[in-house]
Amino acid sequence: MTTAPALPKSKQQLILAVLMVCSLLIWLDNTVLSTALETLADPARGLDADPAELQWATGSYTLAFATLMFTAGALGDRFGHRTVLVAGLVVFAGSSIWAAYAGDAEQLIAARAAMGVGSALIMPGNMAILMWTFTGPARSTAVAISSTAAGVGMAAGPVLAGFLLDHFWWGSVFLVNVPVVIVALIGIAVLVPNFRSPVPRPLDGAGMLLSITGLAALAYGLIRAGQVASWGRTDVWAPIAVGVVLLAAFVLVELRTKMPSFDPRLLAQRTFGGGNVALGLLLFAVTAVTFYNAFYLQGARGYSPMEAGLASLPTAVGATLGAPVGARLVRRFPLRLVSAPALVVAALTMGAYGFLGLDTPLVLIEILVLIQGLTVGMVLGPVTAALISSLPLERAGAGSAVTNTVRQTGSVIGIAVGGTIMSIVYRRAIEPSLDGVPESARDRAQVSAEQARHVAARIDRPTLAQAADDAFIHAMHVGAVWIMLIALGGAAVLVFSLRPTEKSALEREEPVREREEPDHVNQPSYEVDSVSSR
Repeated sequence: MTTAPALPKSKQQLILAVLMVCSLLIWLDNTVLSTALETLADPARGLDADPAELQWATGSYTLAFATLMFTAGALGDRFGHRTVLVAGLVVFAGSSIWAAYAGDAEQLIAARAAMGVGSALIMPGNMAILMWTFTGPARSTAVAISSTAAGVGMAAGPVLAGFLLDHFWWGSVFLVNVPVVIVALIGIAVLVPNFRSPVPRPLDGAGMLLSITGLAALAYGLIRAGQVASWGRTDVWAPIAVGVVLLAAFVLVELRTKMPSFDPRLLAQRTFGGGNVALGLLLFAVTAVTFYNAFYLQGARGYSPMEAGLASLPTAVGATLGAPVGARLVRRFPLRLVSAPALVVAALTMGAYGFLGLDTPLVLIEILVLIQGLTVGMVLGPVTAALISSLPLERAGAGSAVTNTVRQTGSVIGIAVGGTIMSIVYRRAIEPSLDGVPESARDRAQVSAEQARHVAARIDRPTLAQAADDAFIHAMHVGAVWIMLIALGGAAVLVFSLRPTEKSALEREEPVREREEPDHVNQPSYEVDSVSSR
């Protein structure tokens, strides 16, 4: 074990640029898929995917991402964070090619799960290398700069996807990942040392197995409810019950492990645990409302992918602006007084989807999503930074693993529940309009509004297409109410968890200020492979 010399500032900046490319890759992919959902549902231009398959195409990625991320951190400690980061990029590129040429929805779901594995290997290694590279105040600056990759990805993703879908086949939205990976791999090979911890964490095989199977079973049951339009069937409630039991077992196993990859004890702390629950509920709501918005703009409103991408741009702009605005406000005011009202406003914008219709002026939609992005950004950035800062420095890595896992879990459940509510309400709303429709066409029309529109065109029944649009709008309105209530629940949890106490670091005058330890305290000891340090 050696203490590495400080890297030259120019090399630090180049390493930061490479790491931002890696982060940009993940955020681009997340936003690109949401724009492609309507096309994937199309029987002629896409894969004829039904809502459940689209939920899995999104959820399988997030499921693998959520459950493998903390294991990837332990792999980086053992084999070197650069090694794991490179492996993640290779897996991501290979599975992107697989997704681009998937022959059906089942292949796409499997490829998306593999992409989630790649992302899970990329994210912890990316953050670990950043933390090893920078020290003292420069570290906070680097984290802030790196976070802008999320805003760039959110802004560029929908527009890029819209352009590709308007000019190429749907697989191009995945194939575009490959050149980005090549650029990142070249930068890593030239610049990044292979940092690794002198005390490797043990691999947590039992925890990984229980978390994956538990979340998969829970998500399957929730999505299955939307397919059969019932909560009382055995194939719905049984997987949900099994998932809950397996996740409870996962928590018990982690509590008994001496060095857990996911430490549930951190969630027992009021501030850290409550704040993470609030963020999980927020991500639940954001993921669900994004799923709705994709079908609303391209399906019900008839926008092209490019038009839908441009219409979604204010969300990304708002989120990009919201993070620094929130950070500035929490330097002057208590975090609770900034984040809780912002989360309430974000919840209300999600509930406002209950007032959107087929003829709502576009300018009103743009204002709505701009406010939504701004307020979500004001919550996510400052609250995440404050939660990690509330822990001792030696627990920051474990805290980051918990926070990322909870956020991704919220996304998994959000896409499952949000899509299921939409499917159940849509089926019930479309049924009265199916009288006289042939049985085979009736079954397809009940699956989704996309299927109903194609059936209506085939049997020359335009009233069925109008009924499908009306049924979808009704389903979106009902779902919006539930999503708003979930997000408001997150705001209530945030108010409770961030209430001031005598020792609360989050409610002081400067709640997220940089720790004032000297650089030699902030910079941990590490090992660097001699052949990879340039």
